[in-house]
Amino acid sequence: MKKLITTFAVSLGMLMAPVCLAAGDAAAGEKQAAACGACHGADGNSAVPNFPKLANLGEKYLHKQLRDIQSGNRVVMEMAGQLDGKSDQELADLAAFYDSRTRQLSGAKDKKLELGEKTFRGGNIDTGVPACTGCHSPHANGNAPAGFPALGGQHAAYLAKQLRAFRTAYHDPEDPAGRNNDGDNKIMRGVAAHMSDQEIDAVANFIAGLQ
Repeated sequence: MKKLITTFAVSLGMLMAPVCLAAGDAAAGEKQAAACGACHGADGNSAVPNFPKLANLGEKYLHKQLRDIQSGNRVVMEMAGQLDGKSDQELADLAAFYDSRTRQLSGAKDKKLELGEKTFRGGNIDTGVPACTGCHSPHANGNAPAGFPALGGQHAAYLAKQLRAFRTAYHDPEDPAGRNNDGDNKIMRGVAAHMSDQEIDAVANFIAGLQ
């Protein structure tokens, strides 16, 4: 059964349209990243869950998110104005720099770990939730060529917030609290749409402890 869920998730990932992105220069990106350090940490490892860790998430994924935030396709209030005037090459350089950094482990709390692991590795076939491993790998290291981010070690509170935002956008596309930049196939919206609050919190906590 787990194999079926994983295959379903991988198949969905293959349906994503390729995005043409510029190649980044990590050295050039490091020079630009000084201003980003106040929130995301000098090496992309933010100290607080309000701001995501950017280190080693995947260059393709990071570049797309920067483009989406700059264009307004992904609304992040904390990033308002931060990317104004930057060229696509500069965004690519930032993505390359942060992807070259080592992501530090946030660590999981000792609560609902069994449910978190079950959801991450096997999903919930009764409610149509596929396993996270299909796109994000068994150790949450992501799939860089496909643009699926590495999640292991990320702040649990941030992960839970994003899952809820995808769920919100699925059920109400007009809700400003939603997040809908997961492509026309609505992969993450479709996953989160069927997740309970308990599953979201549990899987986010479990992923925060993966390396």
